[in-house]
Amino acid sequence: MSETTVIQTRSLSKVYRDFWGRQKVRALQALDLEVHRGEVFGLLGPNGSGKTTTIKLILGLLFPTSGEAVVLGRQATDVGKNERIGYLPEESYLYRFLNAEETLDFYARLFDMPAETRRQRVDALIKQVGLDQARRRQLQEYSKGMTRRIGLAQALINDPDLILLDEPTSGLDPIGTREMKDMILRLKDEGKTIVMCSHLLADVQDVCDRIAILYQGELKQLGRVDQLLTVEDVTQIRARGLSAAGQQEVRDVIARHQGEVLEMNNPTTTLEELFLSIVRDSEARPGRRAAVEATPARDEKP
Repeated sequence: MSETTVIQTRSLSKVYRDFWGRQKVRALQALDLEVHRGEVFGLLGPNGSGKTTTIKLILGLLFPTSGEAVVLGRQATDVGKNERIGYLPEESYLYRFLNAEETLDFYARLFDMPAETRRQRVDALIKQVGLDQARRRQLQEYSKGMTRRIGLAQALINDPDLILLDEPTSGLDPIGTREMKDMILRLKDEGKTIVMCSHLLADVQDVCDRIAILYQGELKQLGRVDQLLTVEDVTQIRARGLSAAGQQEVRDVIARHQGEVLEMNNPTTTLEELFLSIVRDSEARPGRRAAVEATPARDEKP
């Protein structure tokens, strides 16, 4: 495991069994992936694809049936590594009779922070997540969007190196969603490593460097977002200043019509189109790695 690798899984598998020890569900099958330091990594898949199981195995909340996961240089089953991890679950279980300050102070105490450090950290995080005006309101009065914000602050209280986010924009309005994505990008700029699960594919497309798509516990696609969404067999040309006749020509004709080639590259599809194509291919060819030819987004013109 290199110094730049934060998470590495090797043939990581998890089988849930019934009371009699019989196989009930194969939640994850031979997962191999690496997450690099300082990147935003997206973990995608429909319900039941193994995303939550993967997160729990990384945290050491579950033991693998076979294979292993190494996190921050330690075995995932070593809970000592969790001091360097921040986790925002899909549903934040917080004490609803505490206010924002009391909530963050409580979690800061779990990390044995000195009083002055706690005070400064709590104040900074409340401002960072945009809850300064509601810092003394009880959490039971918070909307779902506000609860997600305080949940993120709680995940950051220990200034973690690795941050695991499960549906971070759930319940947020468009402005809150944009602010959450901006915060994720700022955390990346600070050198943090972020792994996020989300059903909102546009959000993943906006912030993730690389993605892994899971389906029925199997890894179906892995790579950089920009590369996966590139339509290799289509070339698009954007030009400025062309006459109607010049638009029907190609490079040399563009110059002859006093036009300027602004861009010539491969158009991209959307993450939603890629995701749906992989799921359809996986249903048609179970047990095989997805082999999908991306198609341009509906508003793209080759």
